[in-house]
Amino acid sequence: MNPATEHRNGLLAATLAFVMWGLFPLYWHLLAEVPSSQIIAHRIVWSAVLLIGGLAIARGWGWLHEVWLTPRRFWLLGLSSLLISANWSLYIWAVNAGHVIETSLGYFINPLLSVVLGVVVLGERLGKLQWVAVGLAALGVAWLTWQSGRPPWIAIGLSITFGLYGLLRKLVAVEAVTGLGVESLFMVLPALLYVLWAESGHGGGFISGWGWGNDVLLVLAGVVSAVPLIAFAYGVRRIPLSVVGLLQYIGPTLQFLVGVLILREPFNANQLVGFCLIWSGLVVFAVAGVRAARKARLARA
Repeated sequence: MNPATEHRNGLLAATLAFVMWGLFPLYWHLLAEVPSSQIIAHRIVWSAVLLIGGLAIARGWGWLHEVWLTPRRFWLLGLSSLLISANWSLYIWAVNAGHVIETSLGYFINPLLSVVLGVVVLGERLGKLQWVAVGLAALGVAWLTWQSGRPPWIAIGLSITFGLYGLLRKLVAVEAVTGLGVESLFMVLPALLYVLWAESGHGGGFISGWGWGNDVLLVLAGVVSAVPLIAFAYGVRRIPLSVVGLLQYIGPTLQFLVGVLILREPFNANQLVGFCLIWSGLVVFAVAGVRAARKARLARA
């Protein structure tokens, strides 16, 4: 396959991933009758069935053996599975509790938090524009905290868990889909035990209580969760990271629009000021990324 086709396919795959992530609130909203803890557990179980089953069929079990040979990688993936589980749990609870706008804020903040983690943990250096971007985002969060009388805990929790997850996945040298498979192995047993416990008379309703429509949606949650992760893993290896950096704003932008325009969550002028500060930081951050990519291309020419 020629480079132009690879780039086009990678761009389409990454865009698909971010669009699906952006529209996730609509899917989870369809499951409003199901307790959030049950949605989370079923999401983990059916995602694991798809990922682990697909890997086993396509590659046997060599992918797991390869990771197991390096215990540090294996256990770091265990830690990353805890972080992504916490992120998924908080996200689904927040969506079904009517906090879609605040979840979008978390994913708007996340790229800038990732930059800060790069500085603190990896010793990376930031340019002036990047520091301005981080400062604008911090002002936005401070404004929202002052206006509401409390920090935006949901947004902060989502950005921290996903930011730390991204940092760990950067530190673990393992192919993307293989890493997802190992993470699924760590998550699936507790989730499955919880589902079985719930179905034994502790609030579960799969097959017998929630209706076949909800049951189908719960099973398909595995596909809905795994497809964008696989598409992202495919796309990110075929397009420049600067392009990925711009595409990642599709997700929270769609989430924000879903919350305001479709789910009709309250959004006032004071919130708009805080969001505008964060959006300004993201624009500055994107400009800095484009400039850096252009300088890198010129240096290679």
